[in-house]
Amino acid sequence: MSNLDLRPAPTVCGGRQDVTAQPVRELLAAKQVPLGESTMVRRLLPNLGRRMVGAWCFIDHYGPDDIAQEPGMQVPPHPHMGLQTVSWLHDGEVLHRDSVGSLQTVRPGELGLMTSGRAISHSEESPREHARLLHGAQLWVALPDGDRHIAPMWEHHAGLPRVTGGGGLRATVVLGELDGAASPGTTFTPLMGADVALAAGTDARLPVRPDFEYAALTMSGESEVDGVRLAPGSLLYLGCGRTELPLRADVDSALMLLGGEPFEEKIVMWWNFIGRSHDEISRAREDWTSDSRFGEVHGYDGASLPAPELPPVPLKPRGRAR
Repeated sequence: MSNLDLRPAPTVCGGRQDVTAQPVRELLAAKQVPLGESTMVRRLLPNLGRRMVGAWCFIDHYGPDDIAQEPGMQVPPHPHMGLQTVSWLHDGEVLHRDSVGSLQTVRPGELGLMTSGRAISHSEESPREHARLLHGAQLWVALPDGDRHIAPMWEHHAGLPRVTGGGGLRATVVLGELDGAASPGTTFTPLMGADVALAAGTDARLPVRPDFEYAALTMSGESEVDGVRLAPGSLLYLGCGRTELPLRADVDSALMLLGGEPFEEKIVMWWNFIGRSHDEISRAREDWTSDSRFGEVHGYDGASLPAPELPPVPLKPRGRAR
């Protein structure tokens, strides 16, 4: 998914300056951002209060939207570098095309994982004949310096491992590992992502790692995470230092638990690029504008997304500024 903001602000991230070593409960407000013709998303990362959670650096939550009479998601071909995109659906389907030749429909409970490496372009759209509802999350993971220039690739995993806890808890491991269950998705830093379903009346504790920082995104219902009640579209930053996470729900609910070892490298994120300097970002923009490096997405009916103008002030990595 693309950042469709016509004036995207540069974001400096990374380092350990704002990583909370102890458990905390920081509730982060979402920013409403239009995506395509008929989709509005809640952007939760990067956030004025928090830029990263482990290597997770971008979170959009959208829906549930009734798109029965709408085109649904329509994101033209656009570039990425230095990151992975994670597509996760609760309702609907998204057709993915990319410049390495992938053509895949992603459905609820399936992992769509694109590693941009040095350069890739892709499009995302609701199929012409699509389900009535569209509901999901799009997330980005920053690649560490040693892996950010690798060849681009696409992965689709329809069968993901599950964790069953006491008291009505079921978790699907999207990336990384949780309670001994490991996702087949490729990762480059210690991190995890899981979709956690809580049946009405659930009162459970989920094992977590004290060296990871965590955040919880409520997808549906109204869950209670470590004593904090969360409405859909809410992101709760939890810090580090826990060995277990208390979860409750009075109604059927679902949340995404995201965590990882704090990302030590300082990075620059602008539009759909993650780099380490202004020059890298500027070169990537020029390459996209000149139709080189990022390849071509075949089969999409429409023009590619033009790059916004760079801000006049040079982009500099300064850590995970708050």
